[in-house]
Amino acid sequence: MEQYKKDFINFMVDCSVLKFGDFTLKSGRKSPFFMNAGLYQTGSELIRLGEFYARAIKENYGLDFDILFGPAYKGIPLAVSTVMAISRLYGRDIRYCCNRKEVKDHGDKGILLGSKLHDGDRIVIIEDVTTSGASMAETVPILLDQADVDIMGLMVSLNRQEVGLGGKVSALDEIREKYGFSTAAIVTMSEVVECLSHPSEGKPLIDSKMKKALDDYYKEYGVKH
Repeated sequence: MEQYKKDFINFMVDCSVLKFGDFTLKSGRKSPFFMNAGLYQTGSELIRLGEFYARAIKENYGLDFDILFGPAYKGIPLAVSTVMAISRLYGRDIRYCCNRKEVKDHGDKGILLGSKLHDGDRIVIIEDVTTSGASMAETVPILLDQADVDIMGLMVSLNRQEVGLGGKVSALDEIREKYGFSTAAIVTMSEVVECLSHPSEGKPLIDSKMKKALDDYYKEYGVKH
């Protein structure tokens, strides 16, 4: 596993974004872990978060694209911090774009914030985590309604590696099959378990009890290979 992935996993834990315990997800599933990107709250945290996303986007998609699109609301700070990081780290100026939940009918009218979309724009979508893939059902029509754009792919921070709405493959795989663009994550849940079960120093955050809870969860909801 690359060092930046290990650093990102520990960063999520340090920021209390990734927690282990007993959680009920929006889907109704009882999960032994929970990830909430809304808990990145300080300037220094957002700077580091943008750098992790920038590294992963460059590694998976390169930097030859025009727009980084962040769906409202959590995608907005992700898109802004990441285009700033791409500019700072790689000297490439990518435009950012986000959507509003309600169309604005005065001033800067429309549904978009940031850059307008133009025919031929190449877009990477950025999100925190995708469990069901339902957000893409809102996001993709918004993009295609604005211009004849090329959606290159989706980047999330964590691939939970559990079945999506169809109950057979992961949410990221469902998105790829349905919409025809690539999907990627900074880290997968398998990488999280590997890193936190065998830390280079200190006690493991995932002990035998938590490992059993995770194994039981993935027996029920995990992707079957």
